Amino acid sequence: MFWQTTRFQVDLLRPRVMGIVNVTPDSFSDGGRHFAVDAARAHCEQLLQEGADMLDIGGESTRPGAQPVSAEDEWARVQPVLQHALTLGVPISVDTYKPQVMQWALDAGADIINDVWAMRWHGAGVGVSPSAANAAEVIAQHGSCGVCLMHMHREPQTMQTAPMEGDAVPQVAQFLRGAALALEAAGVARARICLDYGIGFGKTVAQNFALLARQRELLALGYPLLAGWSRKSSLASAAALGDGSRLTASVAAAVLAVERGARVLRVHDVAATKQGLAIWSAMHSQDTRTAP
Repeated sequence: MFWQTTRFQVDLLRPRVMGIVNVTPDSFSDGGRHFAVDAARAHCEQLLQEGADMLDIGGESTRPGAQPVSAEDEWARVQPVLQHALTLGVPISVDTYKPQVMQWALDAGADIINDVWAMRWHGAGVGVSPSAANAAEVIAQHGSCGVCLMHMHREPQTMQTAPMEGDAVPQVAQFLRGAALALEAAGVARARICLDYGIGFGKTVAQNFALLARQRELLALGYPLLAGWSRKSSLASAAALGDGSRLTASVAAAVLAVERGARVLRVHDVAATKQGLAIWSAMHSQDTRTAP
């Protein structure tokens, strides 16, 4: 299985690690440590030294309760970091839901658009041509970029105040299937599409773990799966961590996600995740019934 992106055809025979670069002052995970351009650029290089296969740059926090920023402000944060990251020789993703920012990022050479709204946020603006007034059209007109579609219940300001009800797995599967098929209908090749079930985005702790336990039901949709468990609050709840580090729990969840078929792991802690995957791979190399 391959994931087609702007400059790279990513071989997903082995799981890939996507390092997170938050260029925001209010990230839930790092408190804006990499908000300054020089710090963000250095962080890109550090993640690659730790073994990241690709990078995901975001200029707007989507944590519960986060306030939106304008497309212009988001791009001002992302652009100088993206410009540097594109010289590092790996696929570069931009985490945005705004068509304007997608267009600017793709024009600059970004390989992947990672959209928490799964192409549902519509809005025309500066930098988007009249024929590309929504996200799906921006992606379709590019021709080769990769895209990740994520499930989010409601929106960041309210998603955890009124989370999903009932069995989340079929609801998430139905949503992701519809989002992917709609993008294909707009002219985007299936090989360009990856799916993310959206851990922590409007779901209860039990629903998050149900999605992990039954991840293969999502794989049955026929698209590669990205898992974003890194440092999520559900891990702290399940492991009774309080305000303690979520590193060990994050690596455990990442390895479990890969064991259940995820092909891309979006993580903050690249080195630790790579260690966990090395153990998983070593086990599978000695199991004649399976292949990593």
